Amino acid sequence: MKSIELQILKTLYEQDFYAWVEQTAELLRLQHWDTLDLEHLIEEVVDLGKSQQRALQSALRLVLSHLLKWKYQPERRSRSWQVTITRERLNLDELLQESPSLRRFLNDAEWINITYQRSRREAIVETGLLEDDLAIGCPFTVDEILDLDFYPNPTNNRNFIL
Repeated sequence: MKSIELQILKTLYEQDFYAWVEQTAELLRLQHWDTLDLEHLIEEVVDLGKSQQRALQSALRLVLSHLLKWKYQPERRSRSWQVTITRERLNLDELLQESPSLRRFLNDAEWINITYQRSRREAIVETGLLEDDLAIGCPFTVDEILDLDFYPNPTNNRNFIL
C-alpha cells in the first residue's frame, strides 16, 4: 500500500507541483515518513538553499550596478537610483538576518568577483560606457556595499535629476 501511495506522490510531483507540496506537507505533519517522496523532497530542499543564494546575488548585483552608475555617471544620478540602492540594501539585510550563513558568500572573493563582473556588464550596457571606463575589480568593500549611507563621490548626493 505504501509503495502505491509513494508512486502516486511521485506522479503528482510531475503533474501538479503545488498539489505535491500540499500533500507532502500533510504527510510531514502526520509524520508518515515511509510514504514521503524523499527523492523529490531532498531536491526541493536543496533548491530552497540555492534560491536564497540567488536572491542574495540578485540584490547584490543590483546594488553594485547602481553604485557603478552612481560613481561613473554623476551627472545622471537620480532619486530612482538611490531608491533602488536603498531597497536592495534592505533586501540584503533582510536575507542576512533570516539566513546568517549566507554571509559566507560575501566573504568569498571569487563569488563577489563573479557577481561584480555581472554587475559591471549590466552597468556598461545600461550606461553606454566603455569597458575600460569601469574598474575591472570591485571598487567597493562589502561594508560599503551594505552601508545604507554609503555612496561613491558623496559630495553630489543631493544633486538629483528629477
